[in-house]
Amino acid sequence: MAKTLIDEYSHTFPAARGVQAGRPCYIAMCPMRLVPKIFVFDEAEVPPELRAQRSLNKSRIPEIAEYLIDNPLDYTLSAITASVDEQVHFEPMADTGPAVNLGMLTVSMSAQILINDGQHRRAAIEEAIKEAHELGHDHIPVLFFVDKDLKRSQQMFADLNKHAVRPNDSISTLYDHRDPSSEMARYVVAHVDCFRRLTEMDKSSLSNRSSKLFTLSSIKLASRSLLKKSAKDKINEEERELAAQYWTEVCQYIPDWLSAQKKEVSTAELRQNYVHAHGVTLQALGSAGAELISQKPKTWKKQLKHLREIDWSRANTEVWEGRALMYGKLSKARANVALTSNLIKIHLGVPLSAESKKLEEKFNQ
Repeated sequence: MAKTLIDEYSHTFPAARGVQAGRPCYIAMCPMRLVPKIFVFDEAEVPPELRAQRSLNKSRIPEIAEYLIDNPLDYTLSAITASVDEQVHFEPMADTGPAVNLGMLTVSMSAQILINDGQHRRAAIEEAIKEAHELGHDHIPVLFFVDKDLKRSQQMFADLNKHAVRPNDSISTLYDHRDPSSEMARYVVAHVDCFRRLTEMDKSSLSNRSSKLFTLSSIKLASRSLLKKSAKDKINEEERELAAQYWTEVCQYIPDWLSAQKKEVSTAELRQNYVHAHGVTLQALGSAGAELISQKPKTWKKQLKHLREIDWSRANTEVWEGRALMYGKLSKARANVALTSNLIKIHLGVPLSAESKKLEEKFNQ
């Protein structure tokens, strides 16, 4: 049989054929070294009506590329979804049976291919391969749709992104075994009895009926403040242990937390009536703890007993309005966390920094 033009100048992939919305689609495994060559992302080539939705956020690319380079034996990339503006050729392995949808997919080199989902992955793969050449021999799945004149591509982009849901921070923290902060948060929850019993592990907010008092994500943020760590800083075993010791001590001096642990008081009641049952205070306790340990490294545990002197009641608006509360509602704004931390530091006998004093002066005006 004579070769057709699509056979002579084309890319061919092992693929599986399927149907979505009455149209054939194909899933193929593409060597990553070919991804930058096949899926050329040039905004000048993209029809004007599609450009706005396909602008690359270039700040995301180095992060993904670094992830691939740092984890060559343990990374995961989801499929790229692409539209092809010409008919493709599919040669099945058999005429009947299951193998009729397994075969070789041929795509003309002259075809215009638009990425509906995965343009940042494509760009990151290109960058990563420059440094880690061996990644080019790995494969990434590509889902091809045939879209004559690319008329459906805009709607496909909208549909794919409309239903994408970013996982909440607590469940990301629970499952992320590469992130040092997440590892530390899980360690703290596992080693602090009060947290272990009262922490919501896979949600970043608590319902009114929840029996939990904290979220894993809030413990992560509070513990990062305690250790003075940014999101990507490494955290060693000694630091994780320090965080667990600190929160264990704190729990001993907030009786309401212990009562909730023993189920002597409703967590819903605590959230409704006390500021210590919310993330703003947890983070403030972490920030205050960082200064306490830094300035009083030998006596910080004893100093924590002064936490018992604090009236945590939301009804005490003279103390909390403008600090943890704004117009009667809890606020996680940076200034509110800092002001709440200032109050805790004052009770713990920790001198305020010049910046903290300035914030207090402004608050008291």
